[in-house]
Amino acid sequence: MSEVKIVVRTADHTRKAEVSLPREKTGADVIQAAVDNWALPTDTDYALVNTSNGRSLAPSAGLAVAMVNDGDILEVQPVLVAG
Repeated sequence: MSEVKIVVRTADHTRKAEVSLPREKTGADVIQAAVDNWALPTDTDYALVNTSNGRSLAPSAGLAVAMVNDGDILEVQPVLVAG
């Protein structure tokens, strides 16, 4: 099982963690861990963006080599809903 070493942070840069995760973890797993560990609002939808390459990770996508590399920064961003 291969792992990737990344930094996960919030969009406002107030929270940040360096983690090693199995590549089998999904974008949804990373978002859920951030919500749980950092007590982020649970009534908000979040997106996961790799700021190193500007690409969004789909919630069902794994941390594949093509999307995430060691040292990349994944940002948990709230999805704003216009109303």
